Amino acid sequence: MESTPAESSRYWYGATDEDRRRRAVEVLQAFRVYRAAEIAMRRRTRESMSMGENELLVLRYLLKASGEGRSVSPSELTRYLGVSTASTTAIIDRLEKSGHVTRVPHPSDRRSILVVATAESDAEVRATLGSMHQRMMAAVIDMTPEESAVVIECLARLQEAVDEVDKHVSTGEQTPPVEVAF
Repeated sequence: MESTPAESSRYWYGATDEDRRRRAVEVLQAFRVYRAAEIAMRRRTRESMSMGENELLVLRYLLKASGEGRSVSPSELTRYLGVSTASTTAIIDRLEKSGHVTRVPHPSDRRSILVVATAESDAEVRATLGSMHQRMMAAVIDMTPEESAVVIECLARLQEAVDEVDKHVSTGEQTPPVEVAF
């Protein structure tokens, strides 16, 4: 069977733009599928712990800060969540009522308080998410340094792409559609 000129040129010169675009769509689709699985896992976690999204975010933030030896104020949580101080107070109230956090006096400022995750909430998070974290680690532990570098670089470039805020400017030019399956 004879090859066409386009096929033979690919042999010598590499992938066509169509091939590159197809691979790019496949990579983005794989990330979307992973992201959907992660969102579903977070929903299941919130349900099993009887928490809302912000409560779970606060608890995770407090546990991370505790592991780093840092203290967290309510105003830091407000900035982290990007919500009002009243919303932060309500979140802390709910978490305190459920036994997940405590308010403690600031060691050097009598007028301030700090928010601390309880040991019980740390144990609950570990029990709820521990085996999933082990499965995630098992999925990537045997990657070569080169494979790890490629994935990390790809994720960094995708983060940059989604962190950039697009301006809503009408230039009259049509942007070609990107074929991405959901």
